[in-house]
Amino acid sequence: MAEEARRVARVVLLDPDDRILLLHGYEPDDPDTTWWFTPGGGLEGDETHEEAALRELSEETGLTDVELGPVVWQRFCSFPFAGRRWDQDEWYYLARTRQASAAVALADPTELEARSVTGLRWWTYAELSATRETVYPTRLAELLRTLLVEGPPSAPLVLAPDIV
Repeated sequence: MAEEARRVARVVLLDPDDRILLLHGYEPDDPDTTWWFTPGGGLEGDETHEEAALRELSEETGLTDVELGPVVWQRFCSFPFAGRRWDQDEWYYLARTRQASAAVALADPTELEARSVTGLRWWTYAELSATRETVYPTRLAELLRTLLVEGPPSAPLVLAPDIV
């Protein structure tokens, strides 16, 4: 019987200038394989998705003054990382911060994050749409543009599965 997918809460964090915060990660066994991704992680114990989103954001960025909005996207993804396969059911929350971008830094990484995350940065839509670097979720620039132009969807948009 297949193992149930890991339940994950991610945050599409926007600053007052509509820039999105992304973390830069790499495969611990192959540091040349890198990508950018949204803050977030797995639910712990009986935590809700909302609680996990806020906890992960605080742990990864130190940000606690955040307005958590609705779930805007959901996706299933499966990928190899750190010697195992990860199957994840991810919920993406829209969130806003009023804090200055400069105040954000990798805060309290787990042991695995310490071996696989090099830092974070704020991205404008233009920078995101022009980059040739790998970014997850796939099509993030297009998704961000739609979110900025149209606002949050009335129900979460279910993204195509991302299986690597």
